[in-house]
Amino acid sequence: MSDPGFIYATQGALFGEREVIGFGADGFSVQEIARDKANRIIKANHYSKVTYSGSYIHLGVYAPGLLGVLQFGAAMNPASQASVVEGTEQDEYLELNRMWLDDALPRNSESRAIAYAMTYIRRKYPRVAWVQSFADQRCGRFGVVYQACNFIYCGEHTSIFWELDGDMYHNSLMTRDPRLTPKAKVIQDNKERATPHKLRQFRYLYFLKRNFRSRLLLKQQPYPKHAVEGSMENRPASSREGEGQFLDTAPIIAEPA
Repeated sequence: MSDPGFIYATQGALFGEREVIGFGADGFSVQEIARDKANRIIKANHYSKVTYSGSYIHLGVYAPGLLGVLQFGAAMNPASQASVVEGTEQDEYLELNRMWLDDALPRNSESRAIAYAMTYIRRKYPRVAWVQSFADQRCGRFGVVYQACNFIYCGEHTSIFWELDGDMYHNSLMTRDPRLTPKAKVIQDNKERATPHKLRQFRYLYFLKRNFRSRLLLKQQPYPKHAVEGSMENRPASSREGEGQFLDTAPIIAEPA
């Protein structure tokens, strides 16, 4: 029997029910899309202009046309999950690596898309116990969309990013082997032209399995109040960027897929 709200593949399964490929309602849903299509949309519209090779869940936001993308996958340090939630295996967590929604979508579409994505992930990937994401200081809103989705706030940290020719590179790329990581070679070869920035990043977690909540090793903290102060060099950003395009996980630029 099909559950209300879930979207199923049109092709029937050989055994059992059809595969779940999304969740939503008439006029607004999240649905699986091909990796290549998701990457093209991110490269064309996301402020970083790059994809993350660790993403493996690619959801399109349909309203009803394709007007957004959410990409989930591993963190930049895939083995770091046990230092966040004790006893977590690598296939028991996800990170929201990229999110972009079109300005044409109505207010609160970001929180709605995230909520639908959580419902889909809980059903499609039953081993996933929690999801992590970061809000970037530059958005000036400190993760208000995650607050609206009842994510737990676990504090902030400061990271160094290097700005080069309009792109931002995480400081970790300075020590990567440039023979293996093309982006590391770019920033290492051009460090003298790059400008360093110290940026605050705000960590949010959402638990899909309640029993994992008690294993959280980080202290839950009150939500930070969003503000435009501190945005890098006071660069202008549209309201959509503040709630969607600038809500991205750290590091910002990794090796592109």
